[in-house]
Amino acid sequence: MYCNAWQYEGRNVDKDLVAAMASPLVLAILAEGDSYGYAILKRVRELSDDELEWSDGMLYPLLHRLERSGHVRADWSASPEGRRRRYYAITDAGRSQLADQRRQWQTATRTLGGIWDRTVPGALGTA
Repeated sequence: MYCNAWQYEGRNVDKDLVAAMASPLVLAILAEGDSYGYAILKRVRELSDDELEWSDGMLYPLLHRLERSGHVRADWSASPEGRRRRYYAITDAGRSQLADQRRQWQTATRTLGGIWDRTVPGALGTA
C-alpha cells in the first residue's frame, strides 16, 4: 500500500514536508559540529521534542546524497569507545547551501505565520 504521509506518534507528517526539511536539518546539525549517524538521529528527536523519529533507511541515503553533492564530507574514525564510526562534517559548499535553504525556510515560515496568526484557531479548512 502506498502512503503519502510519514507516521509519528499517531500523527501524520506529509512525506513531501519531511523530505523538504531533511537536508537543511541535517546540514544544520552538522554545522553544530561533526557527527555520526546515530547521533544525528538522536539530535533530530531532541530538536523535535520526540515528535520526529527518522530511521536509518531515511538518514543514510540522505547523507550519501549530501556527500556526493559536496555538501558533506565523511571520514572513518574511532569513537571514544574504540569502535570505528563514519563521521560526517559540513563543507563550505554545504554551509552555502544551508544559508540558501535557511533563507527559503524563513520566507515560508514568515508567509505561513502571517496567515496563521490572523486565522481563528480551528478555522483552517473551513469556508
